[in-house]
Amino acid sequence: MSGYGLCTIVTGAAMGVGAASARLLAKCRARMLINYSTSKRDAEATAESCLNAGAAEVLVVQGDVSRDEDCRKIVAAAKHWGKIDALINNAGITKHVPHHDLEGLSAEDFQRIYAVNTIGPYQMIRAARPLLEANARACGAVAAVVNVSSVAGISGDGSSLAYVASKGALNAMTLSLARALAPAVRVNTVCPGFVDTLWYTKGCGETRAKEMRDAVAAKAPLKIVTRAEDIAQIVYFLATSASSNMTGECVRMDAGSHLIG
Repeated sequence: MSGYGLCTIVTGAAMGVGAASARLLAKCRARMLINYSTSKRDAEATAESCLNAGAAEVLVVQGDVSRDEDCRKIVAAAKHWGKIDALINNAGITKHVPHHDLEGLSAEDFQRIYAVNTIGPYQMIRAARPLLEANARACGAVAAVVNVSSVAGISGDGSSLAYVASKGALNAMTLSLARALAPAVRVNTVCPGFVDTLWYTKGCGETRAKEMRDAVAAKAPLKIVTRAEDIAQIVYFLATSASSNMTGECVRMDAGSHLIG
């Protein structure tokens, strides 16, 4: 794999897309920092699987990315590496509320969702910037930021209006930061559609999650449901030199569901 020796931080890596991305990056003997907010046991399981996959070093650091002091704590734990090659901003939350139910979301809901989904990546990038730029100063290498967003930020359809707005803002911020941090740091975003993970099951229940899974598979042109491991492949591509001439891109992966009118 082309990412040998990467120093990588993955936020929200206890499970789902974050865990799958960490495991894939670990295969290139990366030094990994696994961040979690509340799921310590799951994060430790991810760390163990990364070591088994070949990671050179794995750190597990608790932190809520909505808190700037936690973002700085997370990055400080990796400071001894002297650099960060790839920052994967995967941590995200939502609240499942039908879009027509305008009374179902409060200002506090918007603020909390934005704090994690939009402000969190910004704060992580700001905290990590000196280490992301360290390679450029030392040897001209370009670091990578990969934001895990959602097709909701493109289509306007998702688990709630607040979630949609937060991901649309993240997509727009990706463009701005790609300009601001070039040429030392590339900033790209992956926008998954429905991904078959526990995130949906926990959010809306097993029965509803199965209904969504079956409906997506039936309607998608490719007749498949995207897995966390599928998104991890795109994250890996954007995090490594395989995408060395890409920045400011939002890569959609939804089994072709966006093709449906």
